Amino acid sequence: MISADDLIALVRNYNPKTNEKLIRAAYDYGGEMHEGQFRHSGEPYFSHPVAVAAILTEQQLDDATIITALLHDTIEDTKASYKTVSELFGDDVATLVDGVTKLTNLQLSSLETKQAENFRKLFMAMSKDMRVILVKLADRLHNMRTIKSMRVDKQVQKARETMDIFAPLAGRMGMQWMREELEDLAFRVLNPEARASIIRRFVTLQRETGDVIQRITNDMRHELEKAKIEADVFGRAKKPFSIWRKMQEKELTFSRLSDIYGFRLITESEEDCYRALGAIHQRWRAVPGRFKDYISQPKTNGYRSIHTTVSGRDGKRVEVQIRTRQMHDVAESGVAAHWSYRDGVRSQNPFAVDPVKWIAGLTEQFNDEDDHDDFLEAVKLEMYSDQVFCFTPKGDVVKLPRGATPIDFAYAIHTRIGNACVGAKVDGMRVPLWTRVKNGQSVEIITAEGQTPQATWLEIATTGKAKSAIRRSLREEDRERFIKLGQELARSAFSNVGRKATDKALDTVAKHLRLSSGDEVLARLGSAELTGREVVQSIYPDLAPKAGKKVDKRRAVIGLLPGQSFDRATCCQPLPGERIVGITYRGQGVVVHAIDCQRLVDFDDQPDRWLDLHWHDGSHPAVYGATLDLTIGNDAGVLGRICTLIGDSSANISNLEFLDRKPDFYRLLINVELRDVEHLHSLMLTLEAESEVASIERFRDVTKGAADPARAH
Repeated sequence: MISADDLIALVRNYNPKTNEKLIRAAYDYGGEMHEGQFRHSGEPYFSHPVAVAAILTEQQLDDATIITALLHDTIEDTKASYKTVSELFGDDVATLVDGVTKLTNLQLSSLETKQAENFRKLFMAMSKDMRVILVKLADRLHNMRTIKSMRVDKQVQKARETMDIFAPLAGRMGMQWMREELEDLAFRVLNPEARASIIRRFVTLQRETGDVIQRITNDMRHELEKAKIEADVFGRAKKPFSIWRKMQEKELTFSRLSDIYGFRLITESEEDCYRALGAIHQRWRAVPGRFKDYISQPKTNGYRSIHTTVSGRDGKRVEVQIRTRQMHDVAESGVAAHWSYRDGVRSQNPFAVDPVKWIAGLTEQFNDEDDHDDFLEAVKLEMYSDQVFCFTPKGDVVKLPRGATPIDFAYAIHTRIGNACVGAKVDGMRVPLWTRVKNGQSVEIITAEGQTPQATWLEIATTGKAKSAIRRSLREEDRERFIKLGQELARSAFSNVGRKATDKALDTVAKHLRLSSGDEVLARLGSAELTGREVVQSIYPDLAPKAGKKVDKRRAVIGLLPGQSFDRATCCQPLPGERIVGITYRGQGVVVHAIDCQRLVDFDDQPDRWLDLHWHDGSHPAVYGATLDLTIGNDAGVLGRICTLIGDSSANISNLEFLDRKPDFYRLLINVELRDVEHLHSLMLTLEAESEVASIERFRDVTKGAADPARAH
């Protein structure tokens, strides 16, 4: 763990006017608050906030952000309070620490509907102060660097969350170096064999061909010197995950993959960028379709650079990025460049974007969303897509995800234009609406009065904004008719379980399904977006009729050979509804594992023992055990209420084990008997709503032997 003096020295390197006294006070206060706390690795816990602060100094961030990093876990994990932090370090720091705490408490990898709500909260936190996200990203980066000390199942959960959310978010913010490192650290956990294989191939390639990077770097420097262009040249091999992703996308083997090397040219001026491009293209042949000019058309996060791919030595393709030093600073820091300090003052980089405007542009199209699934779809589409740049007939630039169509273009201009669209011209020629637009094309939208969106447009559109606008228009068009039909369907569905479809019941359904009102429930019921069974089950899960016939627990699994019996593995406790495989045992029948069970790697070299299995469709009896890991408040009657909720959910408690007892909370494992994975999710949702439940997650003990089956019949 670095000392306070060393941390202050790192800040002083770029900000000589730093408030050393305040940073030292935050260092001492954080150390005092975390005294006696340790990480899974056995290190003092405070080493983590200090490491996070050190990461943020690499981005040359302001004192408030560095202090927030030192204190970011104090409000959540210690006796420190918002009021105390505010009194000691100011409102700005207290607000930032509180924002990071709230983000930490978001379970971003949870169920889809909740995930949509958490994405909304994440963007709201970003809109208040982007530095909250910068601290959270640095926090996640250090946790991923030290992830080996965690339980295997926790490693997988954190790595998946990193790959799905935090790495793309870092990329979207322009912090490409952080995105690449987060992806590679997650890749190491999620697919260590593939990563190791790529590294071995690199070592072999280097042994066979020598140091290709140094030779190409020297060649480029020679060409630039001939053209009298001052520039620094850096070369590197691409990260293992970047190579793996390209292999998967293009369905190529490593030996057939060409552009595995990248080179960066840093020039003194924008003019030199284009001169350097000419020198590179004169010396090497440019690869068609691989040129992008982000200097004349910058990305929304301020990124500027010229990208080209050329055929280098021995026909090897190499990617070349050309930019000025100021552009490079923004490329390294992204939106964070707005807070960068040099010589004690805020850096005046002309290419750094205003984070308030950036996040406003990113969230503007989602502000009117009343459907959380639509919101989640829109966020993912926008975060994970590359962009293309098209032009209106007047020359204005419209940025769209790759694969977008004229429908997306029309809605990007204005919802009214999209709704009235009847056709499109691309580069002056009439084209079908499903045409994929390309970089640099001019698009003209043809509209007609009285035109309304067609249902088939949902298959054509790719952007979240277009899809949600089309859905909204289709719903509104037939809304009254659907509401009337929905009333009859709701009355019938509730009557079947002895209940009435009252306004209060429908409003409760709307709240549970995160819809705006009871009328919205009826409209979706009438339009077949919801079924009567789903509506009833949302508030009466144990009264709603179950789909399918009753399933005999002795014949719950399909795919067994005649006479074979099965056991559920104790390590992963698979439930009906989950994907499963079987491992055969001589004299013991078959042990059924969840498809993602960590113990299956023990059988990778024994393919003859694997069986492709799946659960019977229908209603299973509540006899399948699963374990819940709960942290609950230590207060009178709390455990009794938890047990009552479990019983009310038609689940049976088969065992209860306390893991940790503290004055203010208990942590315990509860074994419950359930019907299927849907029953598990419903029960967890019910318990999570209880105010005294601080956290809940499914517990799987991967240390239990795969050959130690728990009898399921």
